[in-house]
Amino acid sequence: MIFEQVATGGCQSYLIGCNETCIAAVIDPEVRQIERYKALAAHHGVRIRYVIDTHTHADHFSAAKPLSQQLGVPAVAHRLSPAPYPTMRVDEGDVIKVGNVRLAVLHTPGHTRDAMCLVANDRVFTGDTLLIGATGRTDLPSGDPDQLYDSLFGKLLKLDPQLKIYPAHDYKGHTCSTIEEELASNPRLQKKDRAAFVEMMRTLSLSMPEHLTEALRVNMSGGVSVAQLLNEAAAEVPFMSMDEVRAQAEAGANDLIVLDVREKEAFDAGHIPGAAHLPRGLLELRVNEALPDPTVRIVAYCDYGKISTLATATLRRMGFTRAVALDGGMKAWREKGFPVEPAAN
Repeated sequence: MIFEQVATGGCQSYLIGCNETCIAAVIDPEVRQIERYKALAAHHGVRIRYVIDTHTHADHFSAAKPLSQQLGVPAVAHRLSPAPYPTMRVDEGDVIKVGNVRLAVLHTPGHTRDAMCLVANDRVFTGDTLLIGATGRTDLPSGDPDQLYDSLFGKLLKLDPQLKIYPAHDYKGHTCSTIEEELASNPRLQKKDRAAFVEMMRTLSLSMPEHLTEALRVNMSGGVSVAQLLNEAAAEVPFMSMDEVRAQAEAGANDLIVLDVREKEAFDAGHIPGAAHLPRGLLELRVNEALPDPTVRIVAYCDYGKISTLATATLRRMGFTRAVALDGGMKAWREKGFPVEPAAN
């Protein structure tokens, strides 16, 4: 069996494959690791046939949709997943055949309504149902401590004690454990009485995941994260260095428009000398009057270089094919000691 564990911060994802048939699956993929999964598959000489999410993630952005679309393979999730993009929905007792490797589906709600574990011959991928030294939390959308108790003590912990467990998250540097080890040492599993377990889960004091709202929105809808928007925009546009912009501005170049896309208050507080002003929020509405010549060279900037990158991508899509973004932003411009012009009275 081919097996690779990929850590991204505290997130754990897995490539599992069959040597004989050269077929593989990726479990709980993270969006920043898409190229790594492809590289690992190529290294092992296997083709990724399935992309599987064990549940709706709240603390990272799933790569299930983009990876499945790029590879032309099914995105797999439990039938109760709220996401619209899974093309293969599975249920309790189903088996996903990864060549000669079988992944048996065990529906384990509690952390989320659509949570499932995947049981292989000598291991089980537990998602966020069972973690190493902990369990999945139950205070996020669709979480339920009673259901988690049933999923753990009624299903998962009744499997072979020697099964290795590979969770979707671990923040302490562990790679795997076993059911037997968790039964013996996991503090949450020592609460074997239902009422005691439920009370414990309801009174845990846990911090919220950093990207909770956005991650849930993206993973539940198949939408796009802000980071993805910025990455896609950055891939579409060229950039101009601050040194080059300063040199051209000081030379009085008349074929370059330096475009400040910040709000008026920020522009008035200080801007690049000679800059024109067109806030990003009004770009599409005022672009024709503000920029009548589509052949002119434009360099857009904002405070940190993110909004201006989006603005430049929009300008290029609208036909301003010479538009570029400043490599940096007004904050970095000031830090370099470059000249700043106040708004005219």
